[in-house]
Amino acid sequence: MSSIKLTEYSKGAGCGCKIAPSVLQQILKTDHQLPADMRLLVGNESNDDAAVFDLGKDSCLISTTDFFMPVVDDAYQFGKIAAVNALSDVYAMGGKPITALAILGWPIDKISPDVAQQVLEGARFMCQMAGITLAGGHSIESQEPIFGLAVNGLVSKQNIKRNNTAQEGDLIFLTKPLGNGIITTAAKRGLVDAQAFDTCVSYMSTLNRIGEDLGQLKGVHAMTDVTGFGLAGHLVEMCEGSGLSAEIQFSDVPVYPFLGTYLDQFIYSDMTTKNYSYYASKMNTLDAKQLFTLCDPQTSGGLLVAVAEDSVATYQSLCQEHGIPSFAIKPLGRFASEMEKRILVNA
Repeated sequence: MSSIKLTEYSKGAGCGCKIAPSVLQQILKTDHQLPADMRLLVGNESNDDAAVFDLGKDSCLISTTDFFMPVVDDAYQFGKIAAVNALSDVYAMGGKPITALAILGWPIDKISPDVAQQVLEGARFMCQMAGITLAGGHSIESQEPIFGLAVNGLVSKQNIKRNNTAQEGDLIFLTKPLGNGIITTAAKRGLVDAQAFDTCVSYMSTLNRIGEDLGQLKGVHAMTDVTGFGLAGHLVEMCEGSGLSAEIQFSDVPVYPFLGTYLDQFIYSDMTTKNYSYYASKMNTLDAKQLFTLCDPQTSGGLLVAVAEDSVATYQSLCQEHGIPSFAIKPLGRFASEMEKRILVNA
């Protein structure tokens, strides 16, 4: 089992194997009009992280699914990261996970079932850390290994956090550093330093549990998690949904302290250029470092949070309680009234 390198069996890796945003828009397009369901509070009308269904009596059900191909070689680590990534969608809506079901595709003729068992063990561990049970799931034979979860959660109606409700003047925060796509790509090429890789895996395996508490802060106006479309893509979605623009200070964007080593070697995921191609017209001109950082696809990335200025101190205190690193507690920018570009990046 230890000799198996999972990333050698897949074309994509983690959230970097998402369908490109331009192609996804074509797939999701429909002329079919369904009857409105007033109980569905969040659905296909926006680019939010999960669906939200009103159960009545101030209680809402959050429903989401997320799966991908291996982002690391170790099966147990892959299971942990995939589980954390799927659970993040519930936290991003301000909710609390309650159940999870596994989604497994496995090339039985290429990789032993014992390796898949370790993937599930990693997921079980992270579900336990989130206070829930991996309750079941579904598996198929596939050409490439695939794993993820379908997750349900609960949230009070008043605590739902969406990605399209930011307000002008809100400060922008990110709870994890950027660079996962770059570091995992370097690892796949055998070019990564062991300590840098371990740090990256540690962050990808860390639950965004703070999202449940942020749901209870009225000064948190909007929230999403940063995954395959990179910081730039998910921030554009927040801006467009909210009818705003954002001005960010690139020097204040939290990144891994060792990321420059890999940027200097022009190591990046294939998804990076797909992201930039779709979002470039919505941003000012970026230099190479800004482009490869802001468009880097994140697997199990942090929460992108819009916070009212008078709630920043409360937000930062909560971050400290949850062990969010100090470099991620500083705001990276601010939402502003709609400008020619959705995102203005300053050096």
